[in-house]
Amino acid sequence: MHGITYDEIHDEFTVPQQFAQAILTFGGGAEGETTPLRVIQGSKTRLEAPDRVAVDAVNNEIYVPEGDKILVYDRMGNGNVAPKRAIEGPDAGRGMDALAIDPVNNLLIVAAGGGGGDREGGGTRFLVFDRTANGNVKPKMTLRGPRSMGGPFAIYPPKKLIFATNRPLGEALAGDDSYLGVWSYEKSSDGPPLWTIGGPNGILQMPRGVTLDVKNKSIIASDKRLNSVLTFRVPELF
Repeated sequence: MHGITYDEIHDEFTVPQQFAQAILTFGGGAEGETTPLRVIQGSKTRLEAPDRVAVDAVNNEIYVPEGDKILVYDRMGNGNVAPKRAIEGPDAGRGMDALAIDPVNNLLIVAAGGGGGDREGGGTRFLVFDRTANGNVKPKMTLRGPRSMGGPFAIYPPKKLIFATNRPLGEALAGDDSYLGVWSYEKSSDGPPLWTIGGPNGILQMPRGVTLDVKNKSIIASDKRLNSVLTFRVPELF
């Protein structure tokens, strides 16, 4: 499973299951061979190969990126349930890899065209939609950046910041010019990140995940090549 999300408001964690074409939610204290609290699965769900998931605990919704669409379910959905909404169509974009919900500004931020690729001439794009967008809708704004990867990323809604991992150009999977970049989603932009951590010749080699410790004003990143989790304290960003 490549995606997992924890809902601290309801003390639950939710994971996608590709082979079962399902979304599973467990209690926060689950241990061992435990039955999920809820399972979204069946012909009405439109799930094909869910790889990542995000939970909006404030508005009680589950978001699942599925390549050319984003499916939205009621957080309490259980069984063979249809999505409440679906963002899809030629205007919405393709290659939806990961997403984050900003309940403060009522926005949905999507990483599209990732995996180190360059599907539309600029690597990964960050697409920003209204949180309640539905159907074939154009993004409110689009952000591009040098080698910004698809996959997990983090946002800081109070300042509208995106924290995303990056790796070398070309076919290389790792390198000492890998870095973690910070972009603003105040408006559309093709510019470089506002801040970077790592590369060139920095500590990061193959960053794969990122999360924020807002209380301690820190960024936490995982690195597959280093087999490590690294914490950077950056109070100026918070």
